[in-house]
Amino acid sequence: MYLAKSCIGFFIFFLAPLACAENPPGALRCELLLHPEQTLLTDLSPEFSWRIPSSRNGVRQTAYQIIISASRVLAEKERGDVWDSGKVASDQSVDVPFAGGSLAPDRDYYWRVRIWCGDGKPSPYSNVQKIRFTDSTDPYATDNRVWYNRLPLQQVSIAPASMKEIRPGSYFIDFGRAAFATLRIEALEHRQSPWRVRLGEALTQEGRIDANPGGARRCRTWTQPMPLDGSPQILKIPPDRRNTSGDAVLMPPEMGEVMPFRYCELENVSGVLSPDHVQQLAVHYPFDESASSFRCSNQILNDVWDLCKYSIKATSFLGVYVDGDRERIPYEGDAYINQLSHYCVDAEYSLARHTIEYLFRHPTWPAEWQMHMVLMAWKDYLYTGNPELLIRHYEDLAAKTLLGLSREDGLIVEDSARMTPPFLRSLNLTSPPRILVDWPPASFTHADRYGERDGYDMRPVNAVANAFHYHTLRLMEAISLAAERPEEAPLWRQRADRVYRSFQTVFYDTEKGVYRDSEGSSHSALHANFFPLAFGLAPAAQSARIVAFIKSRGMACSVYGSQHLLDALYQEGESEYALSLMTATHDRSWAHMIYNVKSTITTEAWDNKYKENQDWNHAWGAAPANIIPRGLMGLEPLQPGCARMRIKPQIGNLEFAEIKHPTLRGPVTLRVEQSAAGRRLRLTLPAGMTGELHLPVTDIAAVREGDRPLAKNPHVVFSRLQDGCVVLDLASGSYFFQIN
Repeated sequence: MYLAKSCIGFFIFFLAPLACAENPPGALRCELLLHPEQTLLTDLSPEFSWRIPSSRNGVRQTAYQIIISASRVLAEKERGDVWDSGKVASDQSVDVPFAGGSLAPDRDYYWRVRIWCGDGKPSPYSNVQKIRFTDSTDPYATDNRVWYNRLPLQQVSIAPASMKEIRPGSYFIDFGRAAFATLRIEALEHRQSPWRVRLGEALTQEGRIDANPGGARRCRTWTQPMPLDGSPQILKIPPDRRNTSGDAVLMPPEMGEVMPFRYCELENVSGVLSPDHVQQLAVHYPFDESASSFRCSNQILNDVWDLCKYSIKATSFLGVYVDGDRERIPYEGDAYINQLSHYCVDAEYSLARHTIEYLFRHPTWPAEWQMHMVLMAWKDYLYTGNPELLIRHYEDLAAKTLLGLSREDGLIVEDSARMTPPFLRSLNLTSPPRILVDWPPASFTHADRYGERDGYDMRPVNAVANAFHYHTLRLMEAISLAAERPEEAPLWRQRADRVYRSFQTVFYDTEKGVYRDSEGSSHSALHANFFPLAFGLAPAAQSARIVAFIKSRGMACSVYGSQHLLDALYQEGESEYALSLMTATHDRSWAHMIYNVKSTITTEAWDNKYKENQDWNHAWGAAPANIIPRGLMGLEPLQPGCARMRIKPQIGNLEFAEIKHPTLRGPVTLRVEQSAAGRRLRLTLPAGMTGELHLPVTDIAAVREGDRPLAKNPHVVFSRLQDGCVVLDLASGSYFFQIN
C-alpha cells in the first residue's frame, strides 16, 4: 500500500512541477567559469549553466531561453541579435550547448537566460554575462581557456596575526598561516636602507624563524634595499633555482616570485613599524570561502577539515595543481586528490580541467600515475556533466589504461620489452613508466625499514598496478558510452572481467584470506589489499578478512595512500575505523601535522622522519577535504553534472555532523544528529537535482519525514532495501527525516 501511494506521488511530482517565476536564474557560467569575462575562451561552441532560483520541494525547470547579444545594451533590452534559442522544452540547466551559428574570436558577446518551471510563466531574465573567444589550435585545450590566458590569479593582502619588537629596529611577525606570498611594506615615515629580511615556515624552540629547517622546508634571508622616500614597496624574493627551472611551472612574470611562509623577521628598521605597515601579499586561484563548510562534534576533525580546505586554496598559486614548492610540477596522483578535494570545497572545475590537459602534454614517470588520468577524466565528467574531455581524449585515455602492457590473462606486466616506442608515444612519454605503489620506499629514508610501502614486495606483475588497471578498464566502459562509442563498451567490459578473474587467481592467498603483493610473492602489504578493495576487486565473501587485515596495519601508508585507504573503508561501511584514522593523534595523522609539526598547509609526509626532504605545502596530503564530504557525509554524484546525488552519511560515533557541499546546481546541505533516542537528518537538495538517500534502518515504518509518515510526502519514494539501509528517491527541496 505504501509503495503504491508513493509511486502516485512521484508520478504527480514529475507531471506537475511547481512554478519558479519570481526570481531570475543565478550563478551563470560559460565553459564552467563563473567569471568568463576574466579570460579568453577557446571553444566557439560553448556550453552554459545556471542555477534554478527556488528552494521549494519538487521544483523542476521545464524550459529555458538563452539569448546572446553583440552589445550589453542589446542584452539588457533582451534582444538576442547573435542568437536566440527561443523557448526550449528541457529540464537541463547544466552544460547546455550553444546551438546557433558561428561565434567569432576577438569579439565581445553578452548572454543571459530565463526559465520556465511548469506554470507557463517565464522567470525574469538573468543578469548579463560577458564572454570573449580566441582562436586555439591546441589539441589539449578542450573548452576552458588557453594556457597563456589563465584565469587571473588573485593577490590578497593579509594583516599580521601578531607582531612584536625583538629589540630596537628588529621585528618578528606571525601571519597566522603560511601562504605562497611575498611581503608588502606600506609607507613608513623614516627608512634606513637596506633592511635584512627573513621569511620562513618553521620556528626554533626559542620562537625565532628556523634558518635551517632541513629538507624542502622554506626559509629565505636576504638584504633588501628600501626607498628612502618611504613609498610602498613589494619585496622581491630571490628565486629558488630548482623550482623555477626545468619542468617547473613558473609564476606569471607580472606577479613576481612567491614563497610559502608564515613568519617574517625584519632587521635594521628605522622608525616605528606597526602592523599597519606590513602585509603578507598572498597569491592563489580565485576561491569562494563561503562555498563549503563542515562542523561536527569532534574538534580534531574540525581542525583537520580547516587544514585541508585551506591547503587546496593555498596551493593553487600557479593556476595549475602542482606537487608543492620543492619542484612545482604537476603529478597525476597528486592532482587526483587535489581535484576531488577542490570539487568538495569550492564550486570550481576549471582548474582541474586545465590540469588534466596539462598532464596530457607533460606526463610523469609512475605507471599508476598514467592510469590516474582515467580516474580524473571520469570525475571531471561526473561533477561537470561536460563530456568534451572524454570525447576529445578518448584515445589518450584508452592508452592510459596501460593496456599495451597486458599479457594473455589480461594482467599488466612491468616489462621493458613491452614498452615499445609506439607504446611510449601513446602515453606521450620518452622513457618507460615504473610502478610506484606508494612513496617514498624504504631506501629513500632510514627512519623506517618499511618506508611508506609497508614492506611491499615489488615484482613485475604487481597487485596495486593491476588493481588500477582493472579500475580503468571498468571506467573506460562507462567513458565509451559517455563519449558516444557504445559499440566499444562490451569490449572494455570483457577486458575488465578477464582481469578480475586473473587477479583472484594470481594474487589471492586462500590460506591467509588476503591479497599478495606480486605474482610469486608470499608477502601481503597494506596496499595490496586496500587498493583492490577500493576498486571493487574483493568479492563480498572475502571482504571481511581483507578488512580485518587492513585494520591490523593502521596507517602504514603515505598521505597519498590514505586517500584510497579511506575510500575503501567507507565503501565497506567501516565508518568508525575510518573516523579513528582521520582523528588520530599519533605521528601518522593530520592532527600531528597541526599540533606537533605546526604546519598550516598539509605536508608531503606524515613527519620529517618519514620523508627527509619533504615540504610543508603538498595538497596530496589533503585527502580529508574530499573524504569527509564523500565518505563520512556520503555525498557523491550518481549522474553527470550532479543531476542525481547519493546521500549516505556514515558519521561513526560522532554526535552530529553538518556540511555545505558545493555543486554546479547549488549547495547541498546536510546535518546528521544521533543519540540514544534515534537519528535526525536535515537535508536540502538544490532545484534541478534529485537524491538517493540511504538511511541505516531496515524497517521503513520507523522513518518519518517532518511530522508525517513517508507515504504522505509526494516528493519521497521508497526505492529498495540495500546493505541494511532503506533507500529513498528524493525530489529537490528540504527534508527533515527522523529514525526512532
